[in-house]
Amino acid sequence: MFITVEGIEGSGKTTLLTSLDLWFQQQGRKTILTREPGSGYLGKKLRSILLNPQEQLSREAELFLFLADRAQHVADIIRPALDRGDDVLCDRFTDSTLAYQGLGRQFFNEQWLRQCNNIASLAIRPDLTLLLDMDPGQALERARSRNMRAGIAEAEGRFEAESIEFHRRIREGFRKIAQMEPERIIMFDASLSPQDLLTLAISIISARLKG
Repeated sequence: MFITVEGIEGSGKTTLLTSLDLWFQQQGRKTILTREPGSGYLGKKLRSILLNPQEQLSREAELFLFLADRAQHVADIIRPALDRGDDVLCDRFTDSTLAYQGLGRQFFNEQWLRQCNNIASLAIRPDLTLLLDMDPGQALERARSRNMRAGIAEAEGRFEAESIEFHRRIREGFRKIAQMEPERIIMFDASLSPQDLLTLAISIISARLKG
């Protein structure tokens, strides 16, 4: 099963994914926990560029670097894991491109972006996407505090430094995508406690696994 978790910065994706990974292991299932950008040799190098506030990337450069990260990520990690029959839990995937570069940057044609995603992902699509929806102001405050505690504000704070309007557009972008694909994308209130979010996510995943 290929599961992705999406949402704006600070929505709690990493916390939920870490807990889900543990739950899958407790069920006796073999999982791969991965993320975009930043998985694999190339991904780590691209992450250091894409998330660095000092990098002055054009919208075009940003898009194609994310797509390059995805293409290698799918080839090296996601497709081999799925071929082995492993479950894949991924922090961000193609929906982030549509929301961030499409709606956030207000630059690219959606149909063209979907075609780019299809090429980079080798047409692999998530079986289930958990979308963590949250007020952008609260989420950004949470994300910036997290980065300060982790000491990565200067290395990985490029998107957190964007305006609140940028993050509001991304949130609306995710909501739009969810409305278009209600069978795949399940939206949660990310202001709930981590335990409540985990319980809800497990109930949905369990039903899909039984189905």
